[in-house]
Amino acid sequence: MKTSRFSEEQIIGFLRQAEAGVSVKEVCRTGGFSDATFYKWRAKFGGMEASEATRLRALESENAKLKKLLAEAHLDMHALKSVLGGKTLAPRVKREAIGKMISEHHLSERRACCLVGLSRDSYRHAPQQDALNTALHGKIVEIAHVRRRFGYRRIHDLLRPAFPGINHKRVYRLYSQANLAVRKRKKVRRASAERVPLQLAKTVNEVWSMDFVSDSLANGRRLKCLTVADDFSHECVDIAVDYGISGAYVTRLLDQAAKFRGYPAAVRTDNGPEFTSQAFMAWATSRGVRHILIAPGKPTQNGFIESFNGKFRDECLNEQWFQTLHQARVTIAEWRRDFNEVRPHSSLGRIPPARFAEQHRQRAGDAAHPATPNEVNSPCNPDS
Repeated sequence: MKTSRFSEEQIIGFLRQAEAGVSVKEVCRTGGFSDATFYKWRAKFGGMEASEATRLRALESENAKLKKLLAEAHLDMHALKSVLGGKTLAPRVKREAIGKMISEHHLSERRACCLVGLSRDSYRHAPQQDALNTALHGKIVEIAHVRRRFGYRRIHDLLRPAFPGINHKRVYRLYSQANLAVRKRKKVRRASAERVPLQLAKTVNEVWSMDFVSDSLANGRRLKCLTVADDFSHECVDIAVDYGISGAYVTRLLDQAAKFRGYPAAVRTDNGPEFTSQAFMAWATSRGVRHILIAPGKPTQNGFIESFNGKFRDECLNEQWFQTLHQARVTIAEWRRDFNEVRPHSSLGRIPPARFAEQHRQRAGDAAHPATPNEVNSPCNPDS
Protein backbone atom coordinates (compact mmCIF):
# COMPACT_ATOMS: atom_id res chain seq x y z
CA MET A 1 0.00 0.00 0.00
CA LYS A 2 1.40 3.41 -1.05
CA THR A 3 1.90 5.84 1.86
CA SER A 4 1.59 9.63 1.72
CA ARG A 5 4.69 11.84 1.87
CA PHE A 6 2.81 14.09 4.29
CA SER A 7 2.24 13.28 7.92
CA GLU A 8 -1.14 13.48 9.57
CA GLU A 9 -0.12 16.73 11.27
CA GLN A 10 0.80 18.31 7.93
CA ILE A 11 -2.45 17.14 6.32
CA ILE A 12 -4.54 18.60 9.15
CA GLY A 13 -2.52 21.86 8.78
CA PHE A 14 -3.53 22.09 5.09
CA LEU A 15 -7.17 21.54 6.07
CA ARG A 16 -6.94 24.28 8.70
CA GLN A 17 -5.64 26.74 6.07
CA ALA A 18 -8.67 26.04 3.90
CA GLU A 19 -10.98 26.53 6.89
CA ALA A 20 -9.24 29.85 7.64
CA GLY A 21 -10.24 31.26 4.21
CA VAL A 22 -7.36 30.26 1.90
CA SER A 23 -8.70 28.91 -1.37
CA VAL A 24 -8.37 25.21 -2.08
CA LYS A 25 -6.39 25.82 -5.25
CA GLU A 26 -3.90 27.97 -3.40
CA VAL A 27 -3.46 25.35 -0.69
CA CYS A 28 -2.94 22.62 -3.32
CA ARG A 29 -0.46 24.75 -5.28
CA THR A 30 1.51 25.58 -2.14
CA GLY A 31 1.58 21.96 -0.87
CA GLY A 32 2.13 20.41 -4.28
CA PHE A 33 -0.80 17.98 -4.40
CA SER A 34 -3.99 17.74 -6.43
CA ASP A 35 -7.51 18.86 -5.62
CA ALA A 36 -8.69 15.24 -5.47
CA THR A 37 -6.10 14.48 -2.81
CA PHE A 38 -7.25 17.49 -0.77
CA TYR A 39 -10.90 16.41 -0.83
CA LYS A 40 -9.94 12.84 0.04
CA TRP A 41 -8.02 14.13 3.07
CA ARG A 42 -10.93 16.28 4.11
CA ALA A 43 -13.30 13.30 3.96
CA LYS A 44 -10.94 11.30 6.16
CA PHE A 45 -9.45 13.87 8.56
CA GLY A 46 -12.08 16.63 8.51
CA GLY A 47 -12.73 17.99 12.00
CA MET A 48 -9.86 16.05 13.61
CA GLU A 49 -7.02 17.24 15.73
CA ALA A 50 -3.45 16.06 15.21
CA SER A 51 -3.59 13.71 18.23
CA GLU A 52 -6.75 12.07 16.94
CA ALA A 53 -5.13 11.46 13.55
CA THR A 54 -2.15 9.80 15.25
CA ARG A 55 -4.47 7.53 17.21
CA LEU A 56 -6.37 6.65 14.02
CA ARG A 57 -3.14 5.65 12.34
CA ALA A 58 -2.24 3.44 15.30
CA LEU A 59 -5.64 1.77 15.15
CA GLU A 60 -5.28 1.11 11.42
CA SER A 61 -1.86 -0.41 11.97
CA GLU A 62 -3.15 -2.64 14.76
CA ASN A 63 -6.13 -3.67 12.62
CA ALA A 64 -3.81 -4.66 9.78
CA LYS A 65 -1.74 -6.80 12.16
CA LEU A 66 -4.86 -8.52 13.49
CA LYS A 67 -6.04 -9.28 9.97
CA LYS A 68 -2.67 -10.79 9.17
CA LEU A 69 -2.69 -12.92 12.31
CA LEU A 70 -6.23 -14.08 11.60
CA ALA A 71 -5.31 -15.03 8.04
CA GLU A 72 -2.27 -16.97 9.28
CA ALA A 73 -4.38 -18.74 11.91
CA HIS A 74 -6.92 -19.80 9.28
CA LEU A 75 -4.10 -21.02 7.07
CA ASP A 76 -2.64 -23.04 9.96
CA MET A 77 -6.04 -24.57 10.75
CA HIS A 78 -6.60 -25.48 7.12
CA ALA A 79 -3.14 -27.05 6.86
CA LEU A 80 -3.62 -29.08 10.06
CA LYS A 81 -7.05 -30.35 9.04
CA SER A 82 -5.86 -31.38 5.60
CA VAL A 83 -2.91 -33.49 6.85
CA LEU A 84 -4.16 -34.68 10.25
CA GLY A 85 -7.43 -36.56 10.57
CA GLY A 86 -7.41 -36.33 14.36
CA LYS A 87 -5.14 -36.31 17.37
CA THR A 88 -1.96 -38.26 16.71
CA LEU A 89 1.02 -39.07 18.91
CA ALA A 90 3.22 -41.21 16.67
CA PRO A 91 6.38 -39.34 15.57
CA ARG A 92 6.30 -41.14 12.23
CA VAL A 93 2.83 -39.75 11.44
CA LYS A 94 3.88 -36.28 12.59
CA ARG A 95 6.90 -36.43 10.33
CA GLU A 96 4.72 -37.29 7.34
CA ALA A 97 2.29 -34.47 8.20
CA ILE A 98 5.11 -31.90 8.31
CA GLY A 99 6.30 -32.98 4.88
CA LYS A 100 2.80 -32.52 3.44
CA MET A 101 2.39 -29.09 5.04
CA ILE A 102 5.68 -27.93 3.54
CA SER A 103 4.99 -29.30 0.05
CA GLU A 104 1.26 -28.66 -0.29
CA HIS A 105 0.70 -25.52 1.80
CA HIS A 106 4.15 -23.93 1.38
CA LEU A 107 4.71 -23.45 5.10
CA SER A 108 8.19 -23.09 6.47
CA GLU A 109 9.79 -26.04 8.21
CA ARG A 110 9.95 -24.15 11.49
CA ARG A 111 6.27 -23.23 11.40
CA ALA A 112 5.12 -26.71 10.37
CA CYS A 113 7.13 -28.34 13.18
CA CYS A 114 5.68 -25.87 15.68
CA LEU A 115 2.10 -26.58 14.57
CA VAL A 116 2.47 -30.37 14.69
CA GLY A 117 4.49 -30.40 17.91
CA LEU A 118 7.72 -32.02 16.74
CA SER A 119 11.22 -30.62 16.99
CA ARG A 120 13.10 -29.80 13.81
CA ASP A 121 15.89 -32.18 14.80
CA SER A 122 13.41 -35.07 15.16
CA TYR A 123 11.89 -34.18 11.79
CA ARG A 124 15.22 -34.10 9.98
CA HIS A 125 16.71 -37.20 11.61
CA ALA A 126 14.26 -40.11 11.56
CA PRO A 127 15.06 -42.89 14.05
CA GLN A 128 16.81 -45.96 12.68
CA GLN A 129 15.37 -49.37 13.56
CA ASP A 130 17.79 -51.47 15.57
CA ALA A 131 18.94 -54.93 14.56
CA LEU A 132 16.72 -56.68 17.13
CA ASN A 133 13.54 -55.08 15.80
CA THR A 134 14.57 -55.87 12.23
CA ALA A 135 15.14 -59.55 13.04
CA LEU A 136 11.94 -59.69 15.09
CA HIS A 137 9.90 -58.09 12.30
CA GLY A 138 11.16 -60.60 9.76
CA LYS A 139 10.39 -63.54 12.05
CA ILE A 140 6.87 -62.24 12.79
CA VAL A 141 6.09 -61.91 9.07
CA GLU A 142 7.52 -65.38 8.40
CA ILE A 143 5.39 -67.03 11.11
CA ALA A 144 2.25 -65.10 10.09
CA HIS A 145 2.56 -66.26 6.48
CA VAL A 146 2.96 -69.88 7.54
CA ARG A 147 0.28 -69.79 10.26
CA ARG A 148 -2.31 -67.49 8.78
CA ARG A 149 -4.88 -67.84 11.55
CA PHE A 150 -2.43 -66.96 14.34
CA GLY A 151 -2.81 -63.62 16.09
CA TYR A 152 -0.01 -61.67 17.71
CA ARG A 153 -0.33 -63.50 21.05
CA ARG A 154 0.26 -66.96 19.59
CA ILE A 155 3.09 -65.56 17.48
CA HIS A 156 4.58 -64.14 20.69
CA ASP A 157 4.33 -67.59 22.27
CA LEU A 158 6.30 -69.09 19.38
CA LEU A 159 8.92 -66.32 19.55
CA ARG A 160 9.64 -66.63 23.27
CA PRO A 161 12.15 -69.51 22.99
CA ALA A 162 14.27 -67.60 20.44
CA PHE A 163 13.65 -64.13 21.93
CA PRO A 164 13.18 -64.72 25.69
CA GLY A 165 13.12 -61.06 26.71
CA ILE A 166 10.62 -59.81 24.12
CA ASN A 167 7.49 -58.13 25.51
CA HIS A 168 4.14 -58.91 23.90
CA LYS A 169 3.52 -55.17 23.37
CA ARG A 170 6.55 -54.92 21.09
CA VAL A 171 5.33 -57.92 19.13
CA TYR A 172 1.91 -56.29 18.79
CA ARG A 173 3.44 -53.02 17.54
CA LEU A 174 5.53 -54.76 14.87
CA TYR A 175 2.58 -57.03 14.02
CA SER A 176 0.31 -54.01 13.49
CA GLN A 177 2.90 -52.13 11.42
CA ALA A 178 3.10 -55.11 9.05
CA ASN A 179 -0.73 -55.14 8.63
CA LEU A 180 -1.01 -58.79 9.64
CA ALA A 181 -4.24 -58.57 11.64
CA VAL A 182 -6.47 -61.63 11.24
CA ARG A 183 -9.99 -60.93 10.01
CA LYS A 184 -12.55 -61.59 12.73
CA ARG A 185 -15.39 -63.93 11.90
CA LYS A 186 -18.93 -62.82 12.43
CA LYS A 187 -20.59 -64.56 15.32
CA VAL A 188 -23.60 -66.55 14.16
CA ARG A 189 -26.70 -65.74 16.19
CA ARG A 190 -28.55 -68.91 17.06
CA ALA A 191 -31.82 -69.40 18.82
CA SER A 192 -31.44 -69.67 22.57
CA ALA A 193 -31.73 -73.19 23.94
CA GLU A 194 -30.90 -75.04 27.10
CA ARG A 195 -27.15 -75.66 27.38
CA VAL A 196 -25.81 -78.87 28.90
CA PRO A 197 -22.44 -78.10 30.53
CA LEU A 198 -19.52 -80.39 29.76
CA GLN A 199 -18.07 -82.40 32.60
CA LEU A 200 -14.43 -81.30 32.80
CA ALA A 201 -11.90 -84.11 32.76
CA LYS A 202 -9.36 -84.16 35.59
CA THR A 203 -6.67 -86.42 34.18
CA VAL A 204 -5.20 -87.71 30.93
CA ASN A 205 -7.17 -90.52 29.22
CA GLU A 206 -10.26 -89.82 31.29
CA VAL A 207 -12.40 -88.82 28.28
CA TRP A 208 -11.68 -88.93 24.56
CA SER A 209 -13.95 -86.98 22.20
CA MET A 210 -14.45 -88.06 18.59
CA ASP A 211 -16.07 -86.67 15.48
CA PHE A 212 -15.81 -86.67 11.69
CA VAL A 213 -14.63 -83.88 9.35
CA SER A 214 -15.21 -84.04 5.58
CA ASP A 215 -12.94 -82.78 2.81
CA SER A 216 -12.25 -83.60 -0.84
CA LEU A 217 -9.37 -84.16 -3.23
CA ALA A 218 -8.65 -81.96 -6.23
CA ASN A 219 -10.50 -84.44 -8.46
CA GLY A 220 -13.65 -84.11 -6.35
CA ARG A 221 -13.48 -87.42 -4.49
CA ARG A 222 -14.61 -87.10 -0.90
CA LEU A 223 -12.33 -87.66 2.10
CA LYS A 224 -13.39 -88.55 5.61
CA CYS A 225 -11.28 -87.58 8.63
CA LEU A 226 -11.83 -89.11 12.08
CA THR A 227 -10.51 -86.74 14.77
CA VAL A 228 -9.86 -87.98 18.31
CA ALA A 229 -8.83 -85.59 21.10
CA ASP A 230 -8.17 -85.89 24.83
CA ASP A 231 -10.52 -83.61 26.78
CA PHE A 232 -8.04 -82.92 29.58
CA SER A 233 -4.74 -82.27 27.78
CA HIS A 234 -6.37 -81.22 24.46
CA GLU A 235 -3.89 -83.49 22.68
CA CYS A 236 -4.89 -84.83 19.30
CA VAL A 237 -4.84 -88.58 19.90
CA ASP A 238 -5.19 -89.43 16.21
CA ILE A 239 -6.53 -88.21 12.87
CA ALA A 240 -7.46 -90.99 10.45
CA VAL A 241 -7.95 -90.09 6.78
CA ASP A 242 -9.61 -92.38 4.25
CA TYR A 243 -12.32 -92.49 1.59
CA GLY A 244 -14.68 -94.22 4.01
CA ILE A 245 -14.54 -95.10 7.72
CA SER A 246 -16.92 -97.65 9.25
CA GLY A 247 -17.57 -98.57 12.87
CA ALA A 248 -15.12 -101.49 12.71
CA TYR A 249 -12.54 -99.14 11.17
CA VAL A 250 -12.97 -96.79 14.16
CA THR A 251 -12.40 -99.60 16.68
CA ARG A 252 -9.17 -100.69 14.93
CA LEU A 253 -7.88 -97.11 15.06
CA LEU A 254 -8.69 -96.80 18.75
CA ASP A 255 -6.97 -100.11 19.55
CA GLN A 256 -3.89 -98.90 17.68
CA ALA A 257 -3.85 -95.58 19.60
CA ALA A 258 -4.32 -97.43 22.91
CA LYS A 259 -1.08 -99.39 22.38
CA PHE A 260 0.89 -96.21 23.06
CA ARG A 261 -1.48 -94.22 25.32
CA GLY A 262 -3.70 -96.79 27.03
CA TYR A 263 -7.49 -97.03 26.78
CA PRO A 264 -9.61 -94.09 27.89
CA ALA A 265 -12.12 -94.37 30.70
CA ALA A 266 -14.83 -92.93 28.45
CA VAL A 267 -15.40 -91.73 24.88
CA ARG A 268 -17.80 -88.96 23.87
CA THR A 269 -19.41 -89.06 20.42
CA ASP A 270 -22.46 -87.90 18.52
CA ASN A 271 -25.16 -90.24 17.23
CA GLY A 272 -23.53 -91.01 13.89
CA PRO A 273 -23.93 -94.52 12.45
CA GLU A 274 -20.23 -95.29 12.97
CA PHE A 275 -20.55 -94.70 16.73
CA THR A 276 -23.90 -96.44 17.21
CA SER A 277 -22.98 -99.54 15.20
CA GLN A 278 -22.85 -102.98 16.80
CA ALA A 279 -19.08 -103.19 16.19
CA PHE A 280 -18.40 -100.00 18.15
CA MET A 281 -20.83 -100.86 20.96
CA ALA A 282 -19.27 -104.31 21.35
CA TRP A 283 -15.77 -102.79 21.38
CA ALA A 284 -16.71 -100.34 24.16
CA THR A 285 -18.24 -103.11 26.27
CA SER A 286 -15.32 -105.50 25.82
CA ARG A 287 -12.71 -102.83 26.63
CA GLY A 288 -14.61 -101.46 29.62
CA VAL A 289 -14.90 -98.00 28.03
CA ARG A 290 -17.96 -95.93 28.95
CA HIS A 291 -19.70 -94.55 25.88
CA ILE A 292 -21.13 -91.01 26.28
CA LEU A 293 -23.64 -90.13 23.56
CA ILE A 294 -24.63 -86.48 23.20
CA ALA A 295 -28.24 -85.49 22.59
CA PRO A 296 -29.25 -85.45 18.90
CA GLY A 297 -28.72 -82.02 17.33
CA LYS A 298 -26.71 -80.73 20.32
CA PRO A 299 -23.09 -80.34 19.11
CA THR A 300 -22.34 -77.99 22.03
CA GLN A 301 -22.43 -81.05 24.31
CA ASN A 302 -19.30 -82.20 22.46
CA GLY A 303 -17.67 -78.76 22.51
CA PHE A 304 -14.04 -79.87 22.92
CA ILE A 305 -13.90 -81.80 19.65
CA GLU A 306 -15.96 -79.14 17.86
CA SER A 307 -13.41 -76.52 18.88
CA PHE A 308 -10.57 -78.76 17.75
CA ASN A 309 -12.26 -79.41 14.40
CA GLY A 310 -12.56 -75.66 13.83
CA LYS A 311 -8.80 -75.23 14.26
CA PHE A 312 -8.19 -78.30 12.07
CA ARG A 313 -10.26 -76.85 9.22
CA ASP A 314 -8.81 -73.34 9.43
CA GLU A 315 -5.14 -74.22 9.82
CA CYS A 316 -4.87 -77.39 7.76
CA LEU A 317 -7.76 -78.28 5.44
CA ASN A 318 -8.53 -74.75 4.23
CA GLU A 319 -4.85 -74.05 3.59
CA GLN A 320 -4.21 -77.15 1.46
CA TRP A 321 -5.48 -78.57 -1.81
CA PHE A 322 -4.81 -82.31 -1.71
CA GLN A 323 -4.05 -84.17 -4.93
CA THR A 324 -3.86 -87.72 -3.54
CA LEU A 325 -4.88 -89.62 -0.41
CA HIS A 326 -1.21 -90.19 0.48
CA GLN A 327 -0.49 -86.46 0.33
CA ALA A 328 -3.48 -85.75 2.57
CA ARG A 329 -2.33 -88.32 5.15
CA VAL A 330 1.25 -86.99 5.23
CA THR A 331 0.18 -83.34 5.48
CA ILE A 332 -2.43 -83.99 8.18
CA ALA A 333 0.01 -86.12 10.20
CA GLU A 334 2.55 -83.28 10.10
CA TRP A 335 -0.09 -80.78 11.20
CA ARG A 336 -1.11 -83.10 14.08
CA ARG A 337 2.51 -83.33 15.25
CA ASP A 338 2.83 -79.54 15.09
CA PHE A 339 -0.46 -79.10 17.00
CA ASN A 340 0.63 -81.42 19.80
CA GLU A 341 4.29 -80.41 20.15
CA VAL A 342 4.70 -76.84 18.86
CA ARG A 343 1.44 -74.89 18.74
CA PRO A 344 0.73 -73.14 22.07
CA HIS A 345 -2.71 -73.58 23.62
CA SER A 346 -4.24 -70.63 25.46
CA SER A 347 -6.17 -72.72 28.03
CA LEU A 348 -3.06 -74.72 28.97
CA GLY A 349 -0.89 -71.81 30.09
CA ARG A 350 0.17 -71.03 26.51
CA ILE A 351 2.23 -74.22 26.12
CA PRO A 352 1.75 -77.10 23.64
CA PRO A 353 -0.63 -79.91 24.68
CA ALA A 354 2.10 -82.59 24.65
CA ARG A 355 4.24 -80.61 27.11
CA PHE A 356 1.21 -80.01 29.35
CA ALA A 357 0.38 -83.73 29.34
CA GLU A 358 4.00 -84.62 30.16
CA GLN A 359 4.06 -82.19 33.08
CA HIS A 360 0.79 -83.67 34.38
CA ARG A 361 2.15 -87.22 34.13
CA GLN A 362 5.28 -86.20 36.04
CA ARG A 363 3.24 -84.61 38.83
CA ALA A 364 0.95 -87.64 38.95
CA GLY A 365 3.97 -89.96 39.07
CA ASP A 366 5.59 -88.02 41.92
CA ALA A 367 2.34 -88.09 43.90
CA ALA A 368 1.93 -91.85 43.35
CA HIS A 369 5.47 -92.66 44.62
CA PRO A 370 5.91 -91.23 48.17
CA ALA A 371 9.31 -91.17 49.80
CA THR A 372 10.53 -94.46 51.35
CA PRO A 373 11.55 -94.72 55.04
CA ASN A 374 15.23 -94.73 54.03
CA GLU A 375 14.72 -91.48 52.08
CA VAL A 376 12.88 -89.89 55.00
CA ASN A 377 15.65 -90.78 57.48
CA SER A 378 18.41 -89.81 55.06
CA PRO A 379 20.94 -87.26 56.44
CA CYS A 380 20.32 -85.20 53.30
CA ASN A 381 16.70 -84.79 54.34
CA PRO A 382 16.38 -81.58 56.43
CA ASP A 383 13.24 -82.87 58.16
CA SER A 384 14.91 -86.05 59.51
